[in-house]
Amino acid sequence: MKKQQPSISEDKILGASWELLGEEGIEKFSMRRLAERLGIQAPSLYWHFKSKQQLYQRLANQVSKRILEEFRSDGDWKEQLAALAATVRSVLGRYPCSTQLMMMTLPHEPDIIRFTNRMLLCVEETPLEQEQKMQVVTTLVNYVFYFVLDDYQHERNVSAILKDKGAAPGDEMVRLLDSMNDAEAGLFRRMFTNGLFELMGTDRAFEFGVKLILLGIEQVMEEQAKP
Repeated sequence: MKKQQPSISEDKILGASWELLGEEGIEKFSMRRLAERLGIQAPSLYWHFKSKQQLYQRLANQVSKRILEEFRSDGDWKEQLAALAATVRSVLGRYPCSTQLMMMTLPHEPDIIRFTNRMLLCVEETPLEQEQKMQVVTTLVNYVFYFVLDDYQHERNVSAILKDKGAAPGDEMVRLLDSMNDAEAGLFRRMFTNGLFELMGTDRAFEFGVKLILLGIEQVMEEQAKP
């Protein structure tokens, strides 16, 4: 007798996808691996998702929905954008590979559209042109995406170096800097020695980057208001 395929729901597929992404990363993610985890044949997945890209779209939609649920701010445009940036960073940090998914997908899902619309509402009352408003939210969200992605990749790089060489990346850096003169690496060496690179990926570094963006937006509005 032919073995009957177990029933599978979309929610279960999405849940297993997040688990697989967390364990193996997006580079090794495949529909075949996902089917194996669920104990089904790969073709069964295509009843729910016609392609891996469609699955990615739905996962990104889940992330967008969670951001919308958690974002709360009734302040001015600067307070709203700062709160939004913090919320996006927080949510992305809880969903493995979610930054890559958000960057790889198009706004063809309802909550992704709602998320984009909510970002635009933060600056709707500003005197910026419509094109500038879109550029503001794009710049801010891209900053958050790359900040989270850089931190994620840094952790992976550190783990890889420890596994490969059995030594901390800092030890490797010290040896490299000792082989270079001041003209080549003087400023870099001082920052490294003073521990400034340890600020990378911290709340302090993130908040400073957001502040720079907000100050830049404010300056643009002030310049445009001049006669």
